[in-house]
Amino acid sequence: MTAKIARGGAAPRPRPKAKTSARGKSGRKPAAPSALSEAVRRISGWILIFMVVAIAIALLLVFRVPQLIGTSVGEAIGEAGFAMKRVEIKGAQKVPQLQIYNIAFDQPTMAMPLIDVEATRQRLLGFGWVRDARVSRRFPDTLVVDIVERKPAAIWQHNQRLALIDMEGVVLEPVRMDAMPDLPLVIGPAANLHASELGRLVDAAPRLQPMMAGASWIGGRRWDIRFQSGEILALPEGEQASKRALANFARMDQATQLLGRGFVRFDMRIPGKFIVRVSSEPGSSVPAIAPETPPKDAPAETPGTPGIDPAQTI
Repeated sequence: MTAKIARGGAAPRPRPKAKTSARGKSGRKPAAPSALSEAVRRISGWILIFMVVAIAIALLLVFRVPQLIGTSVGEAIGEAGFAMKRVEIKGAQKVPQLQIYNIAFDQPTMAMPLIDVEATRQRLLGFGWVRDARVSRRFPDTLVVDIVERKPAAIWQHNQRLALIDMEGVVLEPVRMDAMPDLPLVIGPAANLHASELGRLVDAAPRLQPMMAGASWIGGRRWDIRFQSGEILALPEGEQASKRALANFARMDQATQLLGRGFVRFDMRIPGKFIVRVSSEPGSSVPAIAPETPPKDAPAETPGTPGIDPAQTI
């Protein structure tokens, strides 16, 4: 029996295979996800949800879905018997009631829940006579309109037109020459806007109020008071200065009658001076002025009160 010997010596032994672990070839543990990564993932998810909700709401608003739902519900309530059938008007004396009815019934729908009370109120405020308006629903079928009207205080003459105004200068309605009410006449551009100031001046000298016929707003700065007896009193600029001048004039007229004596104009624009002007017509003369003897019930003249100085009479 013969044996064969391979060249190169003995055959190499097979190398044992390395044992592999179920954890992987490297044998290392996989890294756990960090807390920051988990928070980012959750925040991203919430942001996505919010974006989807916002888009959905925007689409609903674009297509007016809530309004359509509300309108449908309101119409259903109206069909159930809550529809406007009556308008109750309170406080309207000067405003034509027919115009109030026209505005109240001019609604897109008669269903009571859908009546736009604020829009109705704003339209009523467009009338010059309306100072304020309150509009409310009274179920089942009545709209209540409560009107607060303005009070006329004077007649404003401007650009050869007459208009009735209130104390705030709001134009109420045009006035015809042959139908002028017994109210003071204010003349001049923007004189209506200063009617409240004129009212405060008159309050400073209530004794003169029945004798006043009107006032002119001069140069946008001051007042000229016109009396029923024909005289004109020029007041200084500034409300406080005008009040003092008018009160002094009232005191002097009470002590020594000035109105109705034939004078033409009194000028108190210069502090401390009282200038009297007479008519320049031929034959006119300076009316005699009695000495300043205040009546018993008249207050004593304070220092610095301008008196009638003949040297200043022109």
